[in-house]
Amino acid sequence: MATPLIKVCCIASLEEAHLAVRLGASALGLVSEMPSGPGVIDEARIHAIAAAIPLPTRTFLLTSKQDASSIVAQHERCGTTTIQLVDELDPAELRAIRRTLRSVELVQVIHVADESSIDEAVAVASNVDAILLDSGSPSLAVKELGGTGRVRDWALSRRIRDAVHCPVYLAGGLTPNNVATAIATVDPYGLDLCSGVRTDGRLDASKLIAFVEAARARA
Repeated sequence: MATPLIKVCCIASLEEAHLAVRLGASALGLVSEMPSGPGVIDEARIHAIAAAIPLPTRTFLLTSKQDASSIVAQHERCGTTTIQLVDELDPAELRAIRRTLRSVELVQVIHVADESSIDEAVAVASNVDAILLDSGSPSLAVKELGGTGRVRDWALSRRIRDAVHCPVYLAGGLTPNNVATAIATVDPYGLDLCSGVRTDGRLDASKLIAFVEAARARA
């Protein structure tokens, strides 16, 4: 079992970006305007961080927008390698983004809730490069679209991973203490971290080192 790719989300500064990469991150999450949740930074800072981090490290623009024209325009301002769609999009909007941004990776978030999440993932998989399983609640009056720090049903996440033919990232409450179980249960392509490697909102080097070591030991 290969070590999953590690993505550190809620990157707040270039300093955090360099720290995450130095300690083992292969991808960075940069959070744009959201209805709720941690880690939001302005688009100018997203652009500055994305421009300063060379490949092969991937930079993810987390967007809550739901129409192709707005998402394409936002990506042009931010310049990341990847767009992480944290809310549901109409398939026609996904296809429109793909036609316009052919070289940009699209990652669709599925907020794992119940059996319907399997059908949701299968329906969208052919229009994106990867799926990210998270623990938000988009049906709330104020949508939760990520960064909750909650663990959802990993057995259900494994069923989703087995049902789709694209890479699957796992997010939601991952820590150095539970990452081995997460890998054993879900066998994801990638792991997405935020609160589990932070202290008082700041990226904690000791927690990230512990997480990377635990992930590599399990794999």
